[in-house]
Amino acid sequence: MSTPHLTEIQGRISLRHQVTAALRSALITGQLTPGVTYSVPTLADQLGVSATPVREAMLDLVAQGIVAAVPNKGFRVTEMTEADLDALAEVRRMLEVPVIERISGTLAAEQISQLQDIAERVRECAAAGDLVGYLEGDREFHLQLLGCIGNAKLVGIVDSLRTQSRLYALTDLAESGQLVTSADEHLQLLDAVARGDADAAADLMNHHLDHVRGAWASHD
Repeated sequence: MSTPHLTEIQGRISLRHQVTAALRSALITGQLTPGVTYSVPTLADQLGVSATPVREAMLDLVAQGIVAAVPNKGFRVTEMTEADLDALAEVRRMLEVPVIERISGTLAAEQISQLQDIAERVRECAAAGDLVGYLEGDREFHLQLLGCIGNAKLVGIVDSLRTQSRLYALTDLAESGQLVTSADEHLQLLDAVARGDADAAADLMNHHLDHVRGAWASHD
């Protein structure tokens, strides 16, 4: 069994949330390998926490279909095929692009300011090669932007789809500088939404999802 290189958890505030975020990032970036079974004690040791929050976080991910429980052994990361990833991208496109069109020109100045702050933070993380910070900021930006339509169910579905994806090429993108280019797309998208250009916003969202799918790969 391979041993993941996870970042040790610091502090005890919202420990379960921190563990869940760390494991989700490790899953999306492929640090936790599909088909491999990981024991709770091993993961807890890597994260520098007790077994309890790791087990709780893993059970949450089981409910989302991201990992599967293996009796008396731990949890196995579910495998994704290219067809699975294509299907995820298609569903995200069907949900997110129409929302972006509908909310264009409707956001309040305060909403735009908050989203711009997040987008700037995402870009800073991309430039610094902070993959965990980038992923968390990227997730926060997209879910908060979609949340402007006022449909919590839709936001929850998109969040689940994002978690099921795999971004194995993320490290390569960061090293090549392309991750900053992807981060810049958030600012471009927000600009189109803010000025009410629904067509441009939809095109940018489609383009962004194309880039996201390009970074996804099967476990092979």
